Amino acid sequence: MSLLSFCYYKYMIIAKRIKEMRLEKRLTQKQLAEQVGCSSSMVTRWEKEECEPTASAIVKLSEALNCTTDYLLGKSDL
Repeated sequence: MSLLSFCYYKYMIIAKRIKEMRLEKRLTQKQLAEQVGCSSSMVTRWEKEECEPTASAIVKLSEALNCTTDYLLGKSDL
């Protein structure tokens, strides 16, 4: 797997898991954004694989979604 493919794969995992956990918690993008301290458009961009959350945003996301950072990053399966 090339480095570019690996990076894209990581984007896909993070995007999928953010959306999956948000929907499981029955949160809107706006509600999640408020809990994380960002804009709802940023949550949209994360979920659409347009950009990756920063390290501090990943920590806040894990707290808001009640999961580990490792899960969001694809390092564990809860």
